[in-house]
Amino acid sequence: MTANLLEFDLDGLAIFCEGLGEKRFRATQLFRWIHQRGASDFAQMSDLAKSLRQKLQVHAHIAAPPVISQHISTDGTIKWLFDVGDGNAIESVFIPEDERGTLCISSQAGCAVGCRFCSTGHQGFSRNLTTGEILAQLWFAEHFLRKHLNTPDRVISNVVMMGMGEPLQNYSALVPALRAMLDDHAYGLSRRRLTVSTSGVVPMIERLSADCPVALAVSLHAPNDALRDNLVPLNRKYPLDELMQACIGYLAHAPRDFITFEYCMLDGVNDQAEHAAQLVDLVQKYARQGLRCKFNLIPFNPFPASGLLRSTHASVHTFARMLQDAGLVTTVRKTRGDDIDAACGQLAGDVKDRTQVQERMALQRTIALVAVPTVSTAASDDRH
Repeated sequence: MTANLLEFDLDGLAIFCEGLGEKRFRATQLFRWIHQRGASDFAQMSDLAKSLRQKLQVHAHIAAPPVISQHISTDGTIKWLFDVGDGNAIESVFIPEDERGTLCISSQAGCAVGCRFCSTGHQGFSRNLTTGEILAQLWFAEHFLRKHLNTPDRVISNVVMMGMGEPLQNYSALVPALRAMLDDHAYGLSRRRLTVSTSGVVPMIERLSADCPVALAVSLHAPNDALRDNLVPLNRKYPLDELMQACIGYLAHAPRDFITFEYCMLDGVNDQAEHAAQLVDLVQKYARQGLRCKFNLIPFNPFPASGLLRSTHASVHTFARMLQDAGLVTTVRKTRGDDIDAACGQLAGDVKDRTQVQERMALQRTIALVAVPTVSTAASDDRH
């Protein structure tokens, strides 16, 4: 079996090339061809020695998982569904904005955390993605978009590990992918523009601060342990005090001087004035120990199995105002891509049904799925 070169960061690719009897600078050249130019055909790599290209033809390949479907929202958001084998699929979402392009990437097929408000979690957990499957989402999206927009310039300026899965429960595959995204010979992303979102895997937050500190977002969603235990089951293992201490420790290494707390607004569950007051007390307690943070209030995207409803606009406004009046930087996330189920918490909401139908997937893989985008005609809502 040949090696998929998307599985390697630059150090890993150098080791692979050394195994072929090549020097490190060849790995750097190869890395640029793959990630900066989007090449998958070794014959195109004209500045590589012919002998190396011949070795690569025998021992390596470059390939992203097959695209099952592509949907474009009326607001420009694009969602891709990738086939990662054995009936599993993952989704990635591109969100275009005036001054940046953000790609939301998955780290697992499914999710084991089981947050009540997340439809992905209700699908259950299948497996971790490999480094190549994580990195391939950026590789595919970046070079597809360049071709689609007819531009040689980088399109994706921000990457958020906020897709399917809990990134820090797939740590060994995540870190090499992050390093490749940051590498100037590949995508050259700023550490400030590469965000890992976690539900609170405390030991891995501490490891990430040492191994590859990037921007950190924490899915908080509750101001006290009792409620968070119910909404985010991982809190039973790593309660709020441990999580806050890990966030304080992370700030010593983080590229930004704050942690982002994500807070999904659930009608009558965590959106009352008493919850806002408790949240202010929580932050002020740990601010005295060095915590700096901002809040991102996220409108809930309902799905039947959750038994939950989206907070009213008035409730969200009142909640945000209480946090702001207490001096906490607070924004309300504008949702994007609702008409194609690309909004937060919706990723792969119907993947389980689709991926069980193997015949349908096989049929879809026989046609040119990305040559002509599938444009949804449904009415648009907001996202992110």
